Order: sequence, then C-alpha cells, then structure tokens
Amino acid sequence: MEVNMSVEEVVNQISELVEKEGKPPRKKEVKKSDPELMKNALYYFPNWDTAVEHSMGT
Repeated sequence: MEVNMSVEEVVNQISELVEKEGKPPRKKEVKKSDPELMKNALYYFPNWDTAVEHSMGT
C-alpha cells in the first residue's frame, strides 16, 4: 500500500475534524468523505479508533 501523508499529517487532519465537528469523526463518514485520510490512518495505526485517540492526545 502506498501512503502519501506522514503520520503527523494524519494526526493533524483528524484533530481538525474533531475540532470542526466537536466530536470524533465516525469511521463510516470519513471512509466516504476522505478515503485517502482513512487509508493513511490505517497504515500508521491498527484501527480508526486508535488513530482518533492518538490525534486527541489520549
């Protein structure tokens, strides 16, 4: 699998989504709206929830 974002970019984009929506973005919504972000997040993290937790500093 080819990635085109760094882990920092993935974390920053997820953080921006959390700030914008006021809550963690749901996997299904992101998969539809930003498949590149999802693909890159799953490359760096074992699952979407871990990526979201990491980006929220938890």
